[in-house]
Amino acid sequence: MTKIGFIGTGVMGTSIGQHLLEAGHTLAVFNRTKSKTDQLVKLGATYNATPKEVTLNSDVIFSMVGYPQDVEKIYYGAEGIFSADVTGKYLVDMTTSTPSLAIKIEKKAQELGAKSLDAPVSGGDIGAQKGTLTTMVGGETETYQELLPLFKVFSSKVNLQGGPGAGQHTKMANQIMIAGTMTGMTELLVYAQHAGLDVEKVLDTVGGGSAANWSLTNYAPRILQQDYSAGFFVKHFIKDLGIALDEAKKMKVQLPATEQAKKMYDELAHLGFENDGTQALIKLWWNKGIYEN
Repeated sequence: MTKIGFIGTGVMGTSIGQHLLEAGHTLAVFNRTKSKTDQLVKLGATYNATPKEVTLNSDVIFSMVGYPQDVEKIYYGAEGIFSADVTGKYLVDMTTSTPSLAIKIEKKAQELGAKSLDAPVSGGDIGAQKGTLTTMVGGETETYQELLPLFKVFSSKVNLQGGPGAGQHTKMANQIMIAGTMTGMTELLVYAQHAGLDVEKVLDTVGGGSAANWSLTNYAPRILQQDYSAGFFVKHFIKDLGIALDEAKKMKVQLPATEQAKKMYDELAHLGFENDGTQALIKLWWNKGIYEN
C-alpha cells in the first residue's frame, strides 16, 4: 500500500484515482472545484484543502490539471507542492504540458531531495475508465522503475521515453497524430454523406481496413449519436496543438497539417464549442444537427 496524492480530479483524474484506490492504495485528493472530488471521497479518498496538504500526507503525488500555468500554480504557489517538505517524495505530473516546465520541475525537485517524472497519458475518458491508458514517461530510469507498478494500475502501455521532458515531447508527437486522424475522420463523414452513402455502413467497412484508427473507432459512433460530451476538451486540444507547434518552431520543423488542424479547432472554439469533446469538430459542417448544414 502506497500513500498517494492526486491533484486534479477531472474527467480522467477521477477514473485514475479510482483504479489506485481499488488497487489498495490510500488516496489524498485536491481539486480547485471541491465537488469534483466527491466521487473519490465516497470511495474512500480523503479530501485535502491545498496541494501542500496533499503533499504532506502522501509519498507519491500525481497531478493532472488543465494548462501549464495551472501546473506552475500547484507546484510553485504559496500553498503549492514545493511549499511543503518534499524530501524523499515522488512527484509525477501527468498534465499535458511543456517539456521546458517538466525539466524545470525536475531540477527543483532534485534540489529539494525529491524525485520527479513527467508522465502525460493518451486514451481519453474511455482509456481512463478501463485502466488502459498509454503513459509516456520522462525522467530518471531508477525513478521510473520504482513507480512502474503504480503506472501499470491504470495503463496498458507505459514506456520511459528519455530524460526529463521526454514524456511531454512524446505526448506532442501523439497529439500531432491525433490531429490528423480527427480531421480525416470528420472529412470522411462529410464526404460519405454528400456522396449519398450509408454513413454507418461506410464506417463499418473502412474501420476494418487500412483506414482503421482509434479516433474512427471511438469518436465516429459518438458523432452519429450526437454525443459531443468531452472525453477530451476542445480547449485542451487547442492548448496541446499550440505547444506542439511552439516546440516544432524551436526545432525549426514545419508541421503544415498540424497548423491547419489547430486553425480548424480554433474556429470551432470561436463558434462556442470549446467545452465540447474533440469529436465536435464535425460541427464545422453539421452545425445544426447530424447531417444538417
